[in-house]
Amino acid sequence: MNRTLTSITPALLARLQKRTPLLWLNPALGSALPEGSPCAADIDEADARLVRCAGLMAHLFPELQSSAGLVESPLIRVEKLQQSMGNTTEPDAAWFIKSDHALPIAGSVKARGGFHEVLAFAEKLALEHNVLAHDGDRRVLAGDAARELFAQYTVSVGSTGNLGLSIGVMAAALGFQSVVHMSTDAKAWKKDRLRNCGVQVVEHAGDYAEAVAAGRAQSLADPKGYFVDDENSLMLFLGYAVAARRLATQLAALNRPVDAAHPLFIYIPCGVGGAPGGITFGLKALFFEHVHCFFAEPVASPCMLVQLAAGETAPVSVYDLGLDNRTEADGLAVGQASHLVSPLMQSQVSGVFTVTDEQLYVHLHRVAQTEGVLLEPSAAAGFDGPRWLTRSDEGQAYLRQQGLERHMASATHIVWTTGGSLVPREEHEQFQARGQVLAAQGELA
Repeated sequence: MNRTLTSITPALLARLQKRTPLLWLNPALGSALPEGSPCAADIDEADARLVRCAGLMAHLFPELQSSAGLVESPLIRVEKLQQSMGNTTEPDAAWFIKSDHALPIAGSVKARGGFHEVLAFAEKLALEHNVLAHDGDRRVLAGDAARELFAQYTVSVGSTGNLGLSIGVMAAALGFQSVVHMSTDAKAWKKDRLRNCGVQVVEHAGDYAEAVAAGRAQSLADPKGYFVDDENSLMLFLGYAVAARRLATQLAALNRPVDAAHPLFIYIPCGVGGAPGGITFGLKALFFEHVHCFFAEPVASPCMLVQLAAGETAPVSVYDLGLDNRTEADGLAVGQASHLVSPLMQSQVSGVFTVTDEQLYVHLHRVAQTEGVLLEPSAAAGFDGPRWLTRSDEGQAYLRQQGLERHMASATHIVWTTGGSLVPREEHEQFQARGQVLAAQGELA
């Protein structure tokens, strides 16, 4: 056996290799964060950047004028979905969708992190070249002097699609040369949308990791290149973490407290780990042990589960298990977890559950039928979370261990949806047709 897999129990290894959906609980939950980890002050700084750039964002994107330039998604109660999935034993518990599938401009969870990193780079350049004063109006970054400066630089990223949309659209809007390196897993419509926004798309025959590596190498060879590294970017991570602040405000407005008697459960699709890791980090900084975050990964691509279960500082890949990393959830088709995020999640994520492609389609069909919400497959990964937590032996063991059993009636469950609003209608029709057929065949356990 690969030496990096010796910490994975034979039973877990067998289930992973057989692609059997499962819930894995993190035995290191609550341990100390690594030395030098980000802190709440770092999230404060990211939040402040997005706020001071709000006027610029409203200027660049007219669709943000109604929100005064802030990029945010609604938190919606989903009672029909909750009833449809059979959860009627806890009448005071509430299910919500955090609708990042509907984030404006980029249409996915990647918007906050991607926008934040490009804005941070733009501020840095403009300050260094005396185009912007430290306390100046950030709308100057859309002016002629800034655009002339930015046009000399190339912002690039490797992506299966959604991060590429976020980085590509933001960089192009500010006047940067914008390049997105995409794997074969990326959807054609995402490539077309990027090209229509003036972004150069470079296609690679390999998987996500190969696209990232190629993009990184090309950018490093360019003295005026800036590479957004999804595998190791603190700026992305902190931009995602700001979502926790916004969610806390929304929960307060709905009178949903988060404390010992009112636990909060979050279920987030996970690819390389930046977005779910940042969100989890931000939530833990606010709610501590009262928030319980679970990641959802495809059975073919459980890269974060494998890395955490191996307990290794050295990178571990799903390929090491003999998995092929082939999934319809293109945004989650990642073979190896982020080197930055996985050590942080070792102490913060409660667990990881896996889902088949067939379940993704059944879930996205059910969500559309009950709540009228249209999602792409990867965004439907989290909907099994409440079932795993409340109805499986592993989930029940977690609730007992955490002393949560008597508080479940007053719990809040939030499924984080991560993409879908920009998907073309014909694609949604195909998703729904496939989900309907699979649901009729009883593909959902």
